[in-house]
Amino acid sequence: MGRKIGIAAGLAAGLMAAPALAGECGALASLKIEAVNLHSAAEVPASGDLPAYCRVLGTVRPAISFEVRLPLQNWNGKYYGTGCGGFCGTLNSDAPGFTNAMNYGLRRGYAASTMDGGHWGTGSVDGRWAVGDLVARMDWGQRAVTETARVSKVLVRAFYDRPQAKSYFAGCSTGGRMAAMEALKYPKDFDGIISGAPALDYTGLVATTFAWVTKANTGADGKPILTTPRVRLVADAVAAACGSEGNKGLVADPRQCGFKPSSLRCTGETSDTCLSEAEAGVLEKWYAGPTDAAGRALYPGGIPLGSEAHWPRWLTGLGNAPAILPLFSADFLRYMAFWPSPGPAYRVVDFDFAADPARMAPQAQIYNAATYHPATATVRPAADLAAFRDAGGKLLIYHGWGDPLVTPFMSVAFYEALAKGAGGPEALARTARLFMVPGMDHCGIGTEGPGISDTGIDPLTALERWVEAGEAPRELVATKRDAAGAVQWSRPVCAYPQVPRADGAGLTCAAP
Repeated sequence: MGRKIGIAAGLAAGLMAAPALAGECGALASLKIEAVNLHSAAEVPASGDLPAYCRVLGTVRPAISFEVRLPLQNWNGKYYGTGCGGFCGTLNSDAPGFTNAMNYGLRRGYAASTMDGGHWGTGSVDGRWAVGDLVARMDWGQRAVTETARVSKVLVRAFYDRPQAKSYFAGCSTGGRMAAMEALKYPKDFDGIISGAPALDYTGLVATTFAWVTKANTGADGKPILTTPRVRLVADAVAAACGSEGNKGLVADPRQCGFKPSSLRCTGETSDTCLSEAEAGVLEKWYAGPTDAAGRALYPGGIPLGSEAHWPRWLTGLGNAPAILPLFSADFLRYMAFWPSPGPAYRVVDFDFAADPARMAPQAQIYNAATYHPATATVRPAADLAAFRDAGGKLLIYHGWGDPLVTPFMSVAFYEALAKGAGGPEALARTARLFMVPGMDHCGIGTEGPGISDTGIDPLTALERWVEAGEAPRELVATKRDAAGAVQWSRPVCAYPQVPRADGAGLTCAAP
């Protein structure tokens, strides 16, 4: 079934011209929108838990590919934009779960969209598109989301003959950075924004920190020092030292964990129950984070204690798959971090911690929603939230304390920097709130260990209530389920800086 399209409404939304429209989904492809090529518009029947929808594919020139899905029935009157992960490069329209998944919104009745970051790539760790292309870098860094939102709103208004009542955006990792960038630089695009595990400072994280992590685990022979079979020993030791018995090793806050890698160092010959001097040295560098020759921190914190269950995927390799973190670092340094790009001959171990951070400053201005400055040990957001606040916007940030890829300490430092700029935590809490989720892997991708998956919390419902009813979220509920879907445990995740405290009825949020 189709929906009639209002020509006058379309003109008011910024169409270049009003074509003859048949009043069906397919007619959307004939709309003329500034700097946009619409390739197709077709109805897709209901399937599984997805409703029937009108699927629109197009490109914002020069190269931002996007998809918009418009429910044919029971539209909730709202628009839901989503981000993409890593270096993007593909139109991941059917991403599962909640992370960067527009179908999550479509199932709830939203008109939903996604985009590819403004370029084509073979996968999320392919950075070759950035060589010699400043436009592509700007599209991925700042422009892809705001342009997709502009086009999506035109299509929504044309298809339903009225504009969306509210607009939301959700993204994790790079999508979380995109979310933060929207709130800071494009404050009128969305009424509510969810920024998950945001890779806010790409030059500080994916270049400096990832190079530190990679070099720390690279031996003189070029092979990894700490390997996946040894990770279980570390994970068990950290869980025993700092984990909750009731939540099977969940580390509530790695900042409160006093585990020392030296406690695992072998006193005699290396065995399955202890680590070699070199292996323990890797742990010390990973947990401490990158420093310069003088011992000055180059980024907030290191790999968090309690994240060990997720190291095989990101840091040491999972089965036959290589570790993902070094792959991100390699292509970012070869093709994206510098201008001009050094190219494929560049090795991560070539990174110069004294000179290279300054060389990345021009790209930091393009990519970073916030930047860490080692000289002053401060985080500087790309802008303040004043315009977003004045527009009535609400920003919900969440990050897993068990995230070994986009380490969580930067999100805390970013929030505290925003609070300082807003006039204090209470003032900021009227516009933005941060939720630090114990044990959660990067974007909830990994379900190993005690942490929850990305669908173990529901930030969208909390954000909707905040935007539409004025109910600011004091907590999110985190729920851990087994493979069969049975609840293993449930606990509150408090709005930072509050933490759960035991009372007669269980856990309640209170001051730390």
